[in-house]
Amino acid sequence: MLSAFLCGLLAFSAVPSVGRADNDQDRARQALLAGKVLPLRVVLDKVESQYPGDPVEIEFEEDDGLYLYEIKLLQSAGNIIKLKVDAQTGEIIRVKGRGIERKGAD
Repeated sequence: MLSAFLCGLLAFSAVPSVGRADNDQDRARQALLAGKVLPLRVVLDKVESQYPGDPVEIEFEEDDGLYLYEIKLLQSAGNIIKLKVDAQTGEIIRVKGRGIERKGAD
């Protein structure tokens, strides 16, 4: 399922920018080409090693030079967790979900 999601994401990237999600992709691509962030696949692999699940939403943010991915994962039990991940290092900064809230590296 993750492969299908990523293929869809790659296919979608060829569509001209018309909304926020496209802006996120453009900004993430520019940051990647400038060497400021890790490839999304590397970040997702790091996340999945600690928090298995299928990504259902990914947002890219930049705030004062700090690049972040906000990733929502659907886990096998049906829970959705939200992670903030440093896009430069792949470090998980925060995890939130039903009954879960962790900050910093696990």
